[in-house]
Amino acid sequence: MKLWGGRFEKATDGMVDDFHSSISFDKRLYKQDIRGSIAHATMLGEQGIIPKEDADKIVEGLKGILADIDAGHVQFEVDAEDIHMNVEKLLTERIGAAGGRLHTGRSRNDQVALDAHMFVKDCIRQVQGELVALMKVLTRIAGENLHTIMPGYTHLQKAQPITLAHHMMAYFQMLRRDWQRLEDAYTRADVMPLGSGALAGTTYPLNRRRVADLLGFAEISMNSLDGVSDRDFVIEYVSDASLIMMHLSRFCEELILWSSNEFGFVEMDDAFSTGSSIMPQKKNPDVCELIRGKTGRVYGDLTGLLAMMKSLPLAYNKDMQEDKEALFDAHDTVYKCLMVFTAMLDCVKFNKARMERGAAGGFTNATDAADYLVKKGLPFRQAHEVVGRLVLDCIRHDKALLDLKLDELKEYSPLFDADVYDAISLHTCVDMRSTVGGPSPDAVQAALDDANAWMSKYARD
Repeated sequence: MKLWGGRFEKATDGMVDDFHSSISFDKRLYKQDIRGSIAHATMLGEQGIIPKEDADKIVEGLKGILADIDAGHVQFEVDAEDIHMNVEKLLTERIGAAGGRLHTGRSRNDQVALDAHMFVKDCIRQVQGELVALMKVLTRIAGENLHTIMPGYTHLQKAQPITLAHHMMAYFQMLRRDWQRLEDAYTRADVMPLGSGALAGTTYPLNRRRVADLLGFAEISMNSLDGVSDRDFVIEYVSDASLIMMHLSRFCEELILWSSNEFGFVEMDDAFSTGSSIMPQKKNPDVCELIRGKTGRVYGDLTGLLAMMKSLPLAYNKDMQEDKEALFDAHDTVYKCLMVFTAMLDCVKFNKARMERGAAGGFTNATDAADYLVKKGLPFRQAHEVVGRLVLDCIRHDKALLDLKLDELKEYSPLFDADVYDAISLHTCVDMRSTVGGPSPDAVQAALDDANAWMSKYARD
């Protein structure tokens, strides 16, 4: 018999049972559900809402069920619909009538909201840990490559010389923002909704703060309607996951390009590459491509959640059952992608010589040539025009700026002197860009020091 069957005269159609049931996926919440039930039962006993001996039986029974599920000894039933009713049914079978007291003062509406809050809190901490692991790899690579010159790009065209360290630290900044967004999102997930009942609270003298303390929540929800109908925290987490995936996807796109023969900046480790069934020479960056593809998957999870919630009236509606699979999928995807990406990046080989040769081409020192003339007294717009004509001439004659002799340079401006060659060398171009946030070794080292200090202070392993 259904736990809610007292009002009904007919059994639920078998198709409806199958369609209605969520146990196939929300069984994943069993730990959170049982932890929440243990805290609720403890509070009921302490408040005298149910007999203390019944509360003790319930707690022990729930601990046994948790151990059996962990050991793989429990088969969930579709007829029991969801994880909440499956656990309660198991409990009643094990301890008898006392099990029927567990649901006193609560509804599945606030129960599932509690489970979701607890699950998202766990997800956030897991992903933050993986973000830190990746940030540590980035800072290691940056520290080893303070002087590794490479081209910086805009519009995928060579623009100015930078260092590999500077490039890596750009991704560090993205990931730090991701970590911070998750930390902020955690404050909204860290709100305990149990006690909201179905939508209007309860007449029982619940001690909601006690339950929150037992479960490690910082706050309790302040409106019962909102407590059961809020899924903002789920959407916020999946939104943050989408941004993380976007950053990983951008990084993957660069690694895919850099591993091509046309760039040749990196070689992916064999353990994180695949070959071709027909072309024996191939070494494909499949991990990067999969992460890039899975980014769209997480975007889809976010879009689905937003569409599901967009027109729901207060309070709880069955539509909200559909949040679980999107949440689970988004979390699993971002978590696994972070783990495999970090391991892959940690063993990437960088072709430093090829990177510097790449920076030497494409006139990446042209801006510095213009700045040289500005420092000699020429207005920037005129200097820009002079160097633009120089570049055009070099293109026509297949030369680089550094290939031009001094008398050739003076044909374009008498302000050019012998010191121009040092001024527009790649290392000078980089070393002179020492403003905060710039690519010079000193500036990047300062960024590294800041990064390491931040990780020591805020980041959780």
